[in-house]
Amino acid sequence: MGTDPPRIWRHRFGELPLGGRTLLMGIVNVTPDSFSDGGQFVDAESAVAHALRLQSEGADLVDLGAESTRPGSSAVPPDVQLDRLLPVMRVLRDALRIPISIDTTRSEVARQTLSMGAAIINDVSGFGADSELAQVCGALGAGVVVMHMRGTPADMQRNTDYDDLIGEVRAGLSRSVGVGEAHGITPEHIVVDPGIGFGKSFEQNHLLIGQLRAFRGLGAGVLAGPSRKAFTAEFSGRLGGQRQFGTAAAVALCALRGADIIRVHDVAEMREVVQLIDRNREVTGGVGSRIQD
Repeated sequence: MGTDPPRIWRHRFGELPLGGRTLLMGIVNVTPDSFSDGGQFVDAESAVAHALRLQSEGADLVDLGAESTRPGSSAVPPDVQLDRLLPVMRVLRDALRIPISIDTTRSEVARQTLSMGAAIINDVSGFGADSELAQVCGALGAGVVVMHMRGTPADMQRNTDYDDLIGEVRAGLSRSVGVGEAHGITPEHIVVDPGIGFGKSFEQNHLLIGQLRAFRGLGAGVLAGPSRKAFTAEFSGRLGGQRQFGTAAAVALCALRGADIIRVHDVAEMREVVQLIDRNREVTGGVGSRIQD
């Protein structure tokens, strides 16, 4: 399908194919304060039900997070993250048929959740927050997502000036990949995320989406996370949970511009979006389907 060469993303228990259809990572925020769904899935029962629902809607993997990374948010201690995550993991490790990703920057959270059945660690700090996280991921054979972010969620929007946005983001991701490789994480285990909305202006988010293919070759593939971000409501002014139409447009652009995996809240709706794009690539043989500059 399409023009992209087949690739694989290895994780703790297997692999995911890249380069064919667009994969969806479904979001499960086990948090009281995430920007668009905080408090909806904070108890284990509702989080488990939501993860199972996302699987039934077509998610290729689910991403569990116990710490909000919205702009201005504060860090959550590892013990609090684990108090939120472990009851969910105890059920999902046997109930889910798809890989479980853990959205954390902390090595102890990674160690315990990987040992309980998680396959992937999604680190928004790109191995910058915890010096032991790469070592844990390497030792346990985890798949990883390394994201680009300046500073921390608490202060990341204070510094959005870049001399060369694409070059600087690519260089930062390359450094993160290098840290992983130094701890035994092969490129086939690594997916890179340019960090849409993390220390970026609205205009810079669009520039990143337009150049997603520039981040190819750093690891197994590229992940993009536009879902419900503020830039998707630039013209509508809608609040987080009401941004499905703007998100659908952003998801379509990400799929067209080269994202292998897209992280989304609304799996059923976004599955329709990427299925149509993938079908177009299949019918046309990929001609014009991954838009080139």
